[in-house]
Amino acid sequence: MTIRRVGFIGLGIMGGPMAANLLAAGYELTVWNRTAAKAEPLAAAGARVAGSPAEVAAASELTFTCVTASADVEAVVLGPGGVIDGAAPGSIVVDCSTIAPATARKVHAQLAERGVAALDAPVSGGDVGAKAGTLAIMVGGDAETFERALPVLRAIGKTIVHVGPPGAGQVVKLCNQVAGGLNLLAMAEAISLCRRSGVDPAKMLEVVSAGAAGSWMLQHLGPRAVAGDFAPGFMVDLMQKDLGLVLDAAHETHTPLPGSALVRQLFEMLQARGRGRDGTQAIVEALALLAGETG
Repeated sequence: MTIRRVGFIGLGIMGGPMAANLLAAGYELTVWNRTAAKAEPLAAAGARVAGSPAEVAAASELTFTCVTASADVEAVVLGPGGVIDGAAPGSIVVDCSTIAPATARKVHAQLAERGVAALDAPVSGGDVGAKAGTLAIMVGGDAETFERALPVLRAIGKTIVHVGPPGAGQVVKLCNQVAGGLNLLAMAEAISLCRRSGVDPAKMLEVVSAGAAGSWMLQHLGPRAVAGDFAPGFMVDLMQKDLGLVLDAAHETHTPLPGSALVRQLFEMLQARGRGRDGTQAIVEALALLAGETG
């Protein structure tokens, strides 16, 4: 059966554009956000604004959630007035947040008791990918549910991969944050060396981004860092939350991740200076602090 009625809970930097793409794709969209004002542009474009997560789920065949942390997912899905109170048996809940794999498995199990299917489907691609509808989506859950949800997921993502059972999507997302964090550090170190050697870092980025060392971070965040533009596509505070989950998983599996631990400490420097709401490209400022370039 083709899914037409879709809900979206959490309309932040990522969720807002994702919801807009669903609406543009022709889905009947119902939305809810803790800060109601963030729903206004979608309402103006034709979305229905619900009064609670339960009301969103009751109106939807598939409900997305995209919130900050494990506790937030539990609150909007399993808490009073949550998705679990409104979702009909046979409907699907797709969580695009980045949370602990254990929380994803808990949500899946409790929804299954009500006959509701669930997928953990965290995303990568930043605000750029969210706006363009080109996100990479790593999906955990059963294969049948994945196939049912796939046409809807294609409205928000380009690379969509079923990676395993419940919780597997979150494991892969943590791996993504490991690679992303180390790419951020590589970007920052390249910019720092270039600047301190008296060479234009913008020129460096132009040529290095096109070669074997190129990366999404160099291409999209490098120019922002060089220009001193630290507006968030993805905030330091959120990356720190994710890296905390990474190191928890590393501890549980006895996996040494020295690079990830270092990146987390550099972001800790920025948080200590009240810069947690800057974009992650601000890691260049942490290196500037280490070099004594700023107070």
